[in-house]
Amino acid sequence: MAEVATSATSDQLLVVIDPVARRRDGESVRIAKDVLSAGAPTKLCLPDGPEEFARALARRGSRRPVVIGDDRALVRAVALLHRRRELADCVLSLVPVGGALNLARSLGVPMGAVAAARAVLDGAERRMDLLVDDSDGVVLGAVRIPPLGTAPVRETVAGRPWLRTCRSLVRTLVPPRPSGAVSAPESGPARLRVEVDGKTLVDLHQPVRAVSVVPGAFGAARVEVRPASVGAEASPLVAEGRAVTVSGAHFRYRADAVVSGPVRTRTWTVQEAALGLVLPDR
Repeated sequence: MAEVATSATSDQLLVVIDPVARRRDGESVRIAKDVLSAGAPTKLCLPDGPEEFARALARRGSRRPVVIGDDRALVRAVALLHRRRELADCVLSLVPVGGALNLARSLGVPMGAVAAARAVLDGAERRMDLLVDDSDGVVLGAVRIPPLGTAPVRETVAGRPWLRTCRSLVRTLVPPRPSGAVSAPESGPARLRVEVDGKTLVDLHQPVRAVSVVPGAFGAARVEVRPASVGAEASPLVAEGRAVTVSGAHFRYRADAVVSGPVRTRTWTVQEAALGLVLPDR
């Protein structure tokens, strides 16, 4: 990541407050808003949904955008700016508020509302590599196949203990599936071809348990494939390159905080220093 000096305190800020952050932690939103308003000329925007969120960014003018929200809000902002081909000339800031914050933490964004807001005002721009796929989607952190650690699908009657109890009871009463039953595609090894810069790292004849693609440094992505094995665990296969293609049977993948698919093939290409993010000055 290349660091570029910025005079953050002289910037005019457009503070876009994600509606999920307002609902989940209004106090942290208020604290962040007060710190930012005290340190720089600030215009606040409280969008009610994705369309208003997009319009706010599109009409930012010369103001530096600051997103108050979680990982999904950050990825949404980066994706919008990428699709408008404005990412290279825009420097983003994030005050992380909400539920999913693993990506923000991994990028080096402070977790507290005060510390994150102070970093917006006093920090420095750092340029980071992105992955861009062949459907024009962007990835800041990592691609994982299968999407392990996916948040469970929201239930129709969400959060009601009696519903979970009933379902647990049903599972105890229903006999297990016979050994010959076909398991879900993502419950076991998959047969995928993984190519890095046109060279095959693993082919369809070798079942794999997991694939990860992470933006690295100097315009290269780090690819790790964990083959399925019988007995002792097989050593992971590791490679680096600018373009990574995964193909084979239909598969789902997790890119940052979003699960996508199923698809039969997907290619991710590194865009070097594509994202400018304000982080604490070191």
